[in-house]
This record gives sequence, structure tokens and C-alpha cells, in this order.
Amino acid sequence: MVVGVIKTVILGAGGMLGTDLCKIFPDAAKLKHNDLDITKREKVIECIRRIKPDVVINAAAYTDVDGCEGNQELVFDVNGYGPGYLAEACSNASAVLVHFSTDYVFDGSKKEYLEADTTNPVNAYGRSKLLGEQKIAENMDDYRIIRTSWLFGANGINFVDTMLKLSEEMETVKVVNDQFGKPTYTLDLAHKTAEIIGIEPGIYHLSNEGVCSWYEFASAIIDNTIPCTSNEFPRKAKRPTYSALVNTKTSPMRHWKEALNDYLKENKA
Repeated sequence: MVVGVIKTVILGAGGMLGTDLCKIFPDAAKLKHNDLDITKREKVIECIRRIKPDVVINAAAYTDVDGCEGNQELVFDVNGYGPGYLAEACSNASAVLVHFSTDYVFDGSKKEYLEADTTNPVNAYGRSKLLGEQKIAENMDDYRIIRTSWLFGANGINFVDTMLKLSEEMETVKVVNDQFGKPTYTLDLAHKTAEIIGIEPGIYHLSNEGVCSWYEFASAIIDNTIPCTSNEFPRKAKRPTYSALVNTKTSPMRHWKEALNDYLKENKA
């Protein structure tokens, strides 16, 4: 499928991933939260009916993992029920829905996760994103759910920029060394999304290759980081110890270190 030939809508176009999706799909209708609140069912259905897209790409989400714990009603509306409304609208319009989910739908009891593995989220964010997956599957068949992890990109708050900032402000930066996953560059993910639209419906695991701890990730960014345990760095939301996503359905993306080097060169020169 050639990007630009199909009529595409991008939701969450102002976010970190959404901004890079807009680069890959320059002719898409680009909607931010002010343009469409996906928690409003009637407005979602009316909007999709009016635009009549071939593809809807949903990058709208509540992504503050710790903030989710104290704001669960909104979180489940945005991450759970909202995608269900989109699926209903896309089904009515015979449109494909591409939706982004998370590695946090898993509990971390395995070192790696396949697309078909049993979900069991350990925090509110993961539970809300799993509900979104379920609501999509309940309302339509022609969907692509993309689970991804540890996103970094040029247009939002992310771990890479946070590390760079802390490195300048602090003598040493403590980072946990007992949580493992796969960092993913949003620009790479946006490129890969174009490929996913043209293949069969289902759930896909897409992340840059290479498993690391947050400490190992930080060490590739700054040179004054030191390791600590999760117990030494308590957070509101529990995180899975392991959440590496295994892509069994498409060609692999490049290694996260290569992607990181490009990001640093392009954005921090």
C-alpha cells in the first residue's frame, strides 16, 4: 500500500508519536485533542462518518504511567473506551483502524513476550490499554493493534531528553537496573506503521531490536549515571520487571542503539 494514495486520519497528531506519523503520512487529516475528544462516542462516530477515511491511525492516549494511578476514570475513558468508540466508527465506515498499545499489558513474569502471550497488566495504565485492545476487538475485525515500548522522539517528554537534562543538573543520575525492555524511536515506529496497514489484521509487536535495562539505556545517553534498584526508586505505578516485545510477524526494526544515535545527532546537535 502506497502512503498518500489512501485517505488517512491521524488522531493524537500533536503528540510525540503523532508528530512523526504526520511526517510519514503528510496528506492525512491531522486531528489533535481539541479537534476530536475520543471519549465522546457520538462525536467520534460523526467525525469518522463525515471524513470517510480509508484508514484511521490512533496515537491519542493518556501515557503518564504514574499519573494514571490517581486519575483512573479519565485514563480508562481515553485508553479503554475511546478506542472502542473509534472501532465502532471505523466499522461503520469500512475503515481500517491502527491503534497503539503497550508492553505494559504484560506482568513481567517472562523475559520476552509474543503477540499471543497471555496479558496480565500490573498497573492502571496497562489495564486501561488492555481494555482498549479488548474494546477494539469487540467492535470490529479490520484492526491493527501495535504494541510498542519505551518510546522516545523529538516532540514530547521522553527518557532520552530527561537523562540529558538531569545529567547537566546532577553530579550523578540514578537509574534502575532491574527493569528490562526495548527502547523504540517514534520515527522508526511511524515508518513501520505504514507497512502494517497493508498486511493482515491482528496484534503486532513493534519496537527497535535489542533488550536493555533502563540503566543500560541511560548509559548510552549520558556518562554520569549509576545503577539502583526499583526499591531504591519507588514510583506510584508498579512496572513489570521484563517487558521485551518479540516481533514474530514482520521484518525486524533496527537496533535501538543505532536509532538512538540518529536521534541524538538529529535533535541534539
